Amino acid sequence: MAITKNQVVSMSYEVRLNDEVIDSNIDKEPIRFIYGTGEIIKGLEKGIVDMDAGETKDIKVAAVDAYGEHDPKLTETLPISEFEGIDLEIGLVLEADDENGDILKATVTEVTKDEVTVDYNHPLAGCDLDFRVTIHSVM
Repeated sequence: MAITKNQVVSMSYEVRLNDEVIDSNIDKEPIRFIYGTGEIIKGLEKGIVDMDAGETKDIKVAAVDAYGEHDPKLTETLPISEFEGIDLEIGLVLEADDENGDILKATVTEVTKDEVTVDYNHPLAGCDLDFRVTIHSVM
């Protein structure tokens, strides 16, 4: 049965970035989601439409349909004094609450004696991703 909107899909996947596996649930419990509700990235959802249970497919997802393009406006340089007591290093992911109580994540991209640059983009923003998916069931 081919996948259509509002069906529950059970799927295994492997995702690669520049030929390196960055995430996989192969040999683990498949993920389950409701197709067409935005529970998975847009490009992957587009790529699995009309697949049937038991089918495996390679899907290339462009950055714009994955985690978006990298937006340089989503970086900020702050005084290092705002990070007192934190062992700062490049790649460290910091979390904070915004005005609405939502959690913001920022990755440290540069540390100097006086300043820290953080990036609020998703770590995979700007990246084209290669998926190999297997559909286990469609209900």
